[in-house]
Amino acid sequence: MTATVSDNKATAGQATDHRSGKYLAFHLGNEEFGIQVMKVREIMGVQDITAVPHTPHHTKGVINLRGKVIPVIDLRVKFGLEEVPYTQRTCIIVVQVKGDHASTLQMGIVVDGVSEVLNLTAADVEDTPDFGTGVETRGLLGMAKLKGKVKILLDIDHVLTAHDLTSLQEALR
Repeated sequence: MTATVSDNKATAGQATDHRSGKYLAFHLGNEEFGIQVMKVREIMGVQDITAVPHTPHHTKGVINLRGKVIPVIDLRVKFGLEEVPYTQRTCIIVVQVKGDHASTLQMGIVVDGVSEVLNLTAADVEDTPDFGTGVETRGLLGMAKLKGKVKILLDIDHVLTAHDLTSLQEALR
């Protein structure tokens, strides 16, 4: 019995350790989020986005990034928040996500604004609370507690689901 308890503690400690590191903090409305800096390729102002037919509502279209076509998802719409007009603070974060068969894909996510780069320790991060059955938290790495505020840490590979990637890849063919 003692071995099982210590094994569980070691596993929990390892889970916390992989969540420490640098995060890019951004906001959608009043909520603060963070994604691992190693997933971020670029931050840019909003530019003309070419709409692509037959894509989900949260898919805004594609942009031309130095000769490469990059799909763009409005994270506010994806999360079910009210759609608002873009401002000068609105930006596109280009992220590297896992695609099919261990491939990677660059995608843009539209956010209301970027605030800072956070350096989080394991002590700064807590597990995502249990919201009960029917609430999907797979796209959340945890909750960061900093300066009396909570920032939601996203696992961008799970936030941008296989359905998003498949529908975009099919639309771009």
